[in-house]
Amino acid sequence: MSESDKEIEELVIKESLVSAAGLNASSLQIGIRGDPSMRETTGERKRYTSDVDARIDELVPSFQELLLNRSTYQLFVGFNNGEIRTNSVFDPMRQEIHSAEKIADPNYVKRQFPQINYDDKIGLIKETYQSVRESSYYKSIPQYWQNIMNRRGEQWEPMEVFEIVSVVSTLKTMREMPIYFMRNITINIVQSIVRIQFNCDGTQIVSAENYGQFLEENLPS
Repeated sequence: MSESDKEIEELVIKESLVSAAGLNASSLQIGIRGDPSMRETTGERKRYTSDVDARIDELVPSFQELLLNRSTYQLFVGFNNGEIRTNSVFDPMRQEIHSAEKIADPNYVKRQFPQINYDDKIGLIKETYQSVRESSYYKSIPQYWQNIMNRRGEQWEPMEVFEIVSVVSTLKTMREMPIYFMRNITINIVQSIVRIQFNCDGTQIVSAENYGQFLEENLPS
């Protein structure tokens, strides 16, 4: 590989918010600020109670079931709009959209999401990436991109089971924070990150490993 390609490879990794190799090991979180007027008027806007809020006690067990025992590898929960989006290891290029009412029903979850234990799901994710790397299409992309994605495969560690349980079990608390409360959250077991948007339009991208520390530093005591 040429010196130029090496420089591009390092630049691609360096300039990405969440790079091909994931969050930097020393990073607790990445914060992204949005519309400043949203922050300025936060206290004036009342909290909207959505179907997700109304059903949160039923939804938490379903969310854990989806991530631990079903095909879902990414889960988006929209508290303000009541929208729940899922990505499946069996159909990885497509995103499905569900209502809170449906996801709260255990029988719906059983029908809609194939069962697979967590270790097997991780194995399937590894096999999927391996099949991509063996493809002729993959081998036609620039070498520096192949190096980046190979590095991702070597360094990759999925979200731990206890981390999933920890994140999902705190959703109600994060939503009920008095001032800066959660609007939506994305949990991705492949990237091992949690993306949270707040009512002030701020976004936090937190590594699952550091989620507990994030809560300690940001939740009111």
